[in-house]
Amino acid sequence: MPAAVPRGSRSRRPAEPPHAAPDFLPCGRGRGRRGPARPGPPRQPAGGRRRPARPQPASPPEPAPAPPSRLQPLSPSRAPQAPAAGAGVRGGRRRRCSAERSAGSGGRAAAPPPPPPPSALGWARPRQPGFAAVPCPALPRRAACAMDWQVLTRELSLYLENQVRVGLFGSGVGLSLVLGFGVAYACYYLSSIAKKPQLVASNDRFCRFLEEYCPVVTETYYPTIWCWEGRVQTLLRPFITSRPQVQYRNELIKTADGGQISLDWFDNNDSLYYPDASTRPTVLLLPGLTGTSKESYILHMIHQSEMLGYRCVVFNNRGIAGEDLLTPRTYCAANTEDLEAVIHHVHSLHPSAPFMAAGVSMGGHRQMLEKLFDMDLVMKARTVREFDKQFTSVMFGYRTIDDYYEDASPCRKLKSVGIPVLCLNSVDDVFSPGHAIPVETAKQNANVALVLTSCGGHIGFLEGIWPRKCTYMDRVFKQFVQAVFEHGNKIFSM
Repeated sequence: MPAAVPRGSRSRRPAEPPHAAPDFLPCGRGRGRRGPARPGPPRQPAGGRRRPARPQPASPPEPAPAPPSRLQPLSPSRAPQAPAAGAGVRGGRRRRCSAERSAGSGGRAAAPPPPPPPSALGWARPRQPGFAAVPCPALPRRAACAMDWQVLTRELSLYLENQVRVGLFGSGVGLSLVLGFGVAYACYYLSSIAKKPQLVASNDRFCRFLEEYCPVVTETYYPTIWCWEGRVQTLLRPFITSRPQVQYRNELIKTADGGQISLDWFDNNDSLYYPDASTRPTVLLLPGLTGTSKESYILHMIHQSEMLGYRCVVFNNRGIAGEDLLTPRTYCAANTEDLEAVIHHVHSLHPSAPFMAAGVSMGGHRQMLEKLFDMDLVMKARTVREFDKQFTSVMFGYRTIDDYYEDASPCRKLKSVGIPVLCLNSVDDVFSPGHAIPVETAKQNANVALVLTSCGGHIGFLEGIWPRKCTYMDRVFKQFVQAVFEHGNKIFSM
């Protein structure tokens, strides 16, 4: 017996799979007009049962809104909405699409518009370069992945271009690196570079005198933060420091051997503190090797003395400052005959005026010297020692260069110093390094005090961000000279 067939099952067709609606649905303008036949399954006969409605695909969920991009925010109006699948069919009638409305009433569908750029297809640019793109739900998965790489590449290019344009300080990472390096450098500078000078003196009363009237020798010395190294300070000081205007009065004095010495006077006749020239304190300034009264450190020392109301005189060695060399003799560190002549001359001019001297470094014409020396060999010297061996030691009658250095060394002369002397030296001095400073010898004389700084170079002692006006050496000179002239009775009575 055949199996029972349910009623109505013979006339029922199997369910057809749903067809995706085309992107553009042509339709007629008025009632009764139809466009081209739509491909699909055959119609049901009139007498058949009513076919069930085609299931409508569910609309995909809306993507979560992404934060706007920093470079180009994506407004809602720029992102077109994807058309819902199956739209345009309602009650057996097709809705007129936007393409035919723009094309006219010819019944022909207009050509589909070109695809919009990736930035308008619903891609959300992230705020940070994390590159998490959100594809449009209407795009296939493969196309979405391709667009994801395109946007990734484009965002990376824009980010790099923006970083190059903004520069290192416009980047958060670059600014963090700069700040970190700055903090580390500041810690190193404050812990290892900026230090208090070492005051070496065997006389307690001399130390107390300096601490009270010359406090700069106990203060922390802060060298210029960008050029604290000794060689850099030595090289930059002549170019960085200013040159105060000083009007000199020149005087030439004769020596016993027929030579001449040039003295440049700064009389300071406008002094308010010491209007009487006979009692005006006088400072004798001794420039360094080949130095003259035009050196910047000499000009600064005169400027400091001018503010205190003192008179200054600069001792230019033989053959220096444009003067002719009348004798086949210059000067050296061990010979003090010219200095003694200058001291007696100045003191004889102002016997009632307080008098002191300040020297910097050391202090050396060819036509006169060619008769006694092989100047071509002398000029080929590459070091100071070679020059002293070929010229200085021979000129002053020393048998060897070592004999000259032993006689010129202050180690032998510090023991015989009979008046208070303050010496300023940096341990990183390229000409007088720390291991050559006679610290132990200085401790054996109560009239000698040493101020040793960790930095400063040779006659450098630059301080401040832009050290043009005043150096640490200028401040030491000003305070010590003022202390000696105004409170000398305390220091000489010790």
